[in-house]
Amino acid sequence: MTAGADNRGTPRRTPQRIPKAGNPLEVFLIFLRLGLTSFGGPVAHLGYFRTEFVERQKWLSDAAYADLVALCQFLPGPASSQVGIGIGLSRAGLPGSLAAWLGFTTPSALAMAAIGLGAVAFQDNLTQDILKMLMLVAVAVVANAVWGMARMLCTDGTRAAIAVAATVVLLMVPSTSIQLAVIAGGAVLGLVLVKARESEEEDAFEIPVGRGIAVFCLIAFFVLLAGLPVAAIRFPDQALILFDSFYRSGSLVFGGGHVVLPLLQEEVVPPGWVAPDAFLAGYGAAQAMPGPLFTFASYLGAVSQVPPTAWTGALIATIAIFVPSFLLVIGTLPFWDGLRRVGSVRRALAGVNAAVVGLLLAALYDPVITSAVANNADVAAALVLFLLIAVWKVPPWLVVAGAAVYGAGLGFVL
Repeated sequence: MTAGADNRGTPRRTPQRIPKAGNPLEVFLIFLRLGLTSFGGPVAHLGYFRTEFVERQKWLSDAAYADLVALCQFLPGPASSQVGIGIGLSRAGLPGSLAAWLGFTTPSALAMAAIGLGAVAFQDNLTQDILKMLMLVAVAVVANAVWGMARMLCTDGTRAAIAVAATVVLLMVPSTSIQLAVIAGGAVLGLVLVKARESEEEDAFEIPVGRGIAVFCLIAFFVLLAGLPVAAIRFPDQALILFDSFYRSGSLVFGGGHVVLPLLQEEVVPPGWVAPDAFLAGYGAAQAMPGPLFTFASYLGAVSQVPPTAWTGALIATIAIFVPSFLLVIGTLPFWDGLRRVGSVRRALAGVNAAVVGLLLAALYDPVITSAVANNADVAAALVLFLLIAVWKVPPWLVVAGAAVYGAGLGFVL
């Protein structure tokens, strides 16, 4: 198509010519650089990706990138990691998707596993003071996430009401099954009550994967989701149980990294795998890492008190929580261009997003505040940390580093 105008005189956009060929090593090296430098969480990651792959590398157009981001916001799982998987898939096929994930995920996964091993090895007062401050950082980070998501996703009274209803239900009956029911209820309420804006026409996002492979991946996703719990009961090996727990967490999280907190807490704390204070301390430490927040799973696998632990547990947990993202991205991309234009899908998604805000608000209270805040001094510290992150816009990694140093100082003084 060439530039020109339609019958009404409206300028027509010339689609950008996008280079399609690439190799997995090229993809890996670029995503490795991003995995080492992309601080700031999922929203910041999407900005880094656009700068790198739309503006600098010109691997895809703005419209195609927006199309991919829309899909990954719709799917459960870590949106920024899924966008990266999709970009790698588009550039270099299935090997490219794996290369993109390895490059973006490996640095933070290794760092989080190492932090977990350090927390296990050094159970002294100094370490406990640092962990206490990291728990308070988690309070500030989750509170800021709730505020930001509410402003973005609860834009009218109907969506706000869905969020509040979800919070009330989850506080009254806290469990993983209720969380899933709340998300499903949000979809139904959104379909019935929410008025979604009409989507604009956008360029298609083409990938070198046929619909046969896509259908196979979708079937595999649901077979594993339904079959792993049965297999874990039939063959009660802890490695299989661990894989099942993290696979389900990666499959059922709508809303990105912060929303995985309550699901993972329900999976690893009540069974006694991870202590509550160690859980929240690891979540606070994850804020200082570049790359995906889902590498919190690497920490949890490393600190698990039930074998497999250490590096083996970290590897199992990391792979398990990201496998659903691969299956869903590869399984849905060939169908997304038509599906995203359906009004009922957009309305249901709006309801799901509002319910996710309620889920995160409930998690802010329990377990985050109830586990981290014990006295007025903790409240004051959490408020200061929230001010730094939400108002003064201090980078989260810097807040985490400062809190750790402050906790270490308390350990030496007291």
